[in-house]
Amino acid sequence: MRLSSVALVVLGLASFACEKTPPGPAATTPASEPAATSGTTGTTGAPGAAGEITVGKAPPTFSATAHDGTKIDLKERLGKQPIVVYFYPKDETPGCTTEACSFRDNWVALEKANVLLIGVSADSLDSHKAFAEHHKLPFKLVSDADGAIAKSYGVPFQGYTGRQSFVIGKDGNVKKIYRTVDVTAHAQQILADVNGG
Repeated sequence: MRLSSVALVVLGLASFACEKTPPGPAATTPASEPAATSGTTGTTGAPGAAGEITVGKAPPTFSATAHDGTKIDLKERLGKQPIVVYFYPKDETPGCTTEACSFRDNWVALEKANVLLIGVSADSLDSHKAFAEHHKLPFKLVSDADGAIAKSYGVPFQGYTGRQSFVIGKDGNVKKIYRTVDVTAHAQQILADVNGG
């Protein structure tokens, strides 16, 4: 019975986190969300774990099926449009829900900029599908159960994925690396990145 109460509280928090809130101070990882190890902040390209990725060079590519059945081959998409690959710890946790809903709430502007937005975590495709349906997320979610994609980008993986983002420009090269993320402001930061060139 106690477990049911805890589950209801967690679901309530996740739903509340999806409401629009004004930008505030940098968000920290909630207690109910796995703590993600952060590396270097900014655009230096210093890897947070094992991957080699550098601003101004092509990113690691991967091929995966998204939660909606769409096949994504990053190699084929490079050089055709701006791409944002964002890694996050877990579906339906407060910080991850806030981040995803912020992308959703800015989707019209992101779509206008022709951005391919890909969310990556270790959750299953079924979990991603439920998360996307629950919060009406219009972008792609990819499962990285073994952490292979995360590791190729130098993102910490300990059974869950660290919260980091990568902006890939229209030229197919990495434009910006976020090794730390403020979930309340990240969508606006990404918009500025993709519209800035």
